[in-house]
Amino acid sequence: MHDIKAIRQDPAAFDKAMARRKVSPQSAALLKLDEERRSVQTELQSLQSTRNEKSKEIGAIKGKGGDASALMDEVSALKSRMTELEERDRTLGESLNQHLASLPNVQALDIPDGDDEEQNVELRKVGEPKRNNDKVPDHSEIGEKLGMMSFETAAKISGARFVLMHSGLAKLERALAQFMLDTHTTEHGYTEVSPPLLVNDKTMFGTGQLPKFEEDQFRTTRGDWLIPTAEVPLTNIVADEIVEEETLPRRYTAFTPCFRQEAGAAGKDTKGMIRQHQFYKVEMVSVTTPEQSEAEHQRMTQCAENILKKLELPFRTIVLCTGDAGFGSYKTYDIEVWLPGQGRYREISSCSNCSDFQARRMNARCRPKGEKNTRFVHTLNGSGLAVGRTLIAVLENYYDPADGGVFIPAALKPYMGGLEKILPVK
Repeated sequence: MHDIKAIRQDPAAFDKAMARRKVSPQSAALLKLDEERRSVQTELQSLQSTRNEKSKEIGAIKGKGGDASALMDEVSALKSRMTELEERDRTLGESLNQHLASLPNVQALDIPDGDDEEQNVELRKVGEPKRNNDKVPDHSEIGEKLGMMSFETAAKISGARFVLMHSGLAKLERALAQFMLDTHTTEHGYTEVSPPLLVNDKTMFGTGQLPKFEEDQFRTTRGDWLIPTAEVPLTNIVADEIVEEETLPRRYTAFTPCFRQEAGAAGKDTKGMIRQHQFYKVEMVSVTTPEQSEAEHQRMTQCAENILKKLELPFRTIVLCTGDAGFGSYKTYDIEVWLPGQGRYREISSCSNCSDFQARRMNARCRPKGEKNTRFVHTLNGSGLAVGRTLIAVLENYYDPADGGVFIPAALKPYMGGLEKILPVK
């Protein structure tokens, strides 16, 4: 959500920011609604003042035993007009808020302009890909040859874009999630949360999933939404609250299933686990003051990177250009892990600073110690990491062509009961 006062002060700057997002100029339409609404509010305030004055006159006349019927007719007419104005104010307010809510966040000035992912900029690479694409099958082949991964069985049970895993791979998935949570809570200072998986309209609106991405979500018969990411409930912990600034930053993490109706572009990544309707993710969310958010963004990204470093998986970190950034993003770093089965880097984490964009939608504020005035918090979110994609990376990077097995990364061995290697089912 955007600040109409800021747009009023510099409409040209707002249109320029929207242009970076490939959005046509919006300030004229917004300011027209804003001006009409303020005009209605001004008239309404004037009529309220007049009504109050005349009501006092009526009281004085009646107190002296006089006839106040003429004035009472005037007050009745004023009330009728005020009712019309109040309804018009409500309608204009809804139209203005709907328009503002439909527009993406502005982008940080230091990120690259661009149309799509081809204009994203690589910041750093960590680790060198060790395996040749010709010798490594992709994760789906590895999993099925292990006898522990079945897309066919999942399709029988649920349909396309689901997977069923068992034995060593099911345990590996659980181990990855536990390892990520332990690292974030014991080393990175995050508080573990077990949030609801069903949320209401207001909660989805607060983080920007509604109304723009309604068709991408799963909804229950009673009107709840299945969360597309734990970012939604974790960020809304501070919705409609005023938090004391000395308690910030607040850092939350959660391991949850995630549900997405639109699992990607038609025909893209239809094979394997890359894009599914149900997947698991460990999420990180931070709530900060405006001054803290940039440093917190760097810190959050490093926390996600640290998981990959501990797993000894090669990766690179990129900054997204304006054309590839998400709806609520002010600035986003993507971390891409090397997948030898595909011979390319693929996204495994997206860490975004949303500035005050979500906070305005949620009405989440902070207050400096000893002061009465409040201001909107800044919110950040990032994958720490996508568990399914991390499992894919482990399968492909730790694959042993000699026997079709998969070595266990050293960091995961304590979570796998000391197991050294997952071997095919005989």
